Amino acid sequence: MDDSELIAGARAGDRMAARRLYDRHAPRVYRLMYRSVGDEELAREYTQDTFVKAFQRLDQYRAESAFSTWLHAVAMSMLFTGLRRLRRVRAREFELATAAEVASPGGESDPHLRDRLQAELERLPARLRMPVVLHDMEGFTHREISEMLDIPEGTSKARLAEARTRLREALAGIVAER
Repeated sequence: MDDSELIAGARAGDRMAARRLYDRHAPRVYRLMYRSVGDEELAREYTQDTFVKAFQRLDQYRAESAFSTWLHAVAMSMLFTGLRRLRRVRAREFELATAAEVASPGGESDPHLRDRLQAELERLPARLRMPVVLHDMEGFTHREISEMLDIPEGTSKARLAEARTRLREALAGIVAER
């Protein structure tokens, strides 16, 4: 069955169609969430929130773009909502954090390039991080990204270029360290 048949079934209340739709798209949504937040538990939570919202709003899907594009737009909305909520919680917890956690050395605690890249990616503002995750890691086109994030295609390209420059600068010291 293709997505349109599963969507029609899910709209009609067919739980198996909804489950198959979930099973088909959940791994990619989870990867997107995990790459965006770097935390398995949050990624699972945001993925679940995405599908709850998507199934609540399934009647709003008009098939003007691929279902995966629409679903990822819902995912972006849930991600940004979750990150705002998390930022508020962490701001309140910041005063309780120990000095050792706040002042941990960057170079020694991240010996592998992959870990360091993930850390630097997480430091980017969400507006720059999302084009990197969506384009470079998930393979979406700038057109799809512009639809998901509700920004012009050129803005997606500019943000990706800026994010890559920042990452390149942040990771330049690794080569010198090795």
